[in-house]
Amino acid sequence: MSTLGGYRSWQQRVGMVALWMLTVAVLLFLIVPLIVIIPLSFSSSAFLNYPIPSFSLRWYDEFFTSAEWIGAVKNTLIVGSLTAILATSLGTMAALGLNRNDLPFKKLMSLFFIAPLVVPIIVVAVGTYFFFAPLRLTGTFTGIILAHTAMAVPFVVITVGATVAGLDENLVRAGASLGAHPLRVFFKITLPIVWPGVLTGAVIAFATSLDEVVMILFLGGPEQNTVPRQMFNGLKYYLSPTITAAATVLILVSVLILALVGWLRQRVKRLQVREETA
Repeated sequence: MSTLGGYRSWQQRVGMVALWMLTVAVLLFLIVPLIVIIPLSFSSSAFLNYPIPSFSLRWYDEFFTSAEWIGAVKNTLIVGSLTAILATSLGTMAALGLNRNDLPFKKLMSLFFIAPLVVPIIVVAVGTYFFFAPLRLTGTFTGIILAHTAMAVPFVVITVGATVAGLDENLVRAGASLGAHPLRVFFKITLPIVWPGVLTGAVIAFATSLDEVVMILFLGGPEQNTVPRQMFNGLKYYLSPTITAAATVLILVSVLILALVGWLRQRVKRLQVREETA
């Protein structure tokens, strides 16, 4: 509140206080639905309600020992990891191509790559189902990974594209003029510069697959049971508090990943500033 000293009139101070209150209200609106589920995961009760009678780790024990949940976690990690690898590779190449000034129909192609972000996911899922069914890709991990990759590529294009926009093309031209192969130029010059955007895109691609459930319901079979699908089934058929333990673990993993990416990006910025001042 020390910033209020910079405002002379009482109207400005009231406006500043109202802005702070609105900001806090919006933050609470975004965070409280995530926080409220965490205490329920430690409840000893078999019902999802407050007040909590006593605290227990029984739902975490069921989450980490149940064959269904362990299988769902394994499937989620496999699908998420392969989705991140594919989406990052394709999205990075697309971002580098879209960054070229001589690319024909550049704006149209940019809209094409981000189109999945604006189309409702249920429409994409129905279209993907009817496209994959004749190809026998429904009920397979391959189909789910390809569908998740299509959903995650736009995020990689955006994050990598923002980093590539600051790339000095003269460095790439210098490497090419010295006879270096395009792949060598990419790994020796381009990637060391844009890797924070690539890493961020990979994390977002993994997170996109991690919490996706609509596509799984359309394309997945009994063997493609992921954590979000297991949670959806738990809400639909039997309301088990194990869902809150799974949700808490997912929240913790997401926070750790984002913290790691933020730390790496700050470290890269410090190194770049140190090199510029050296």
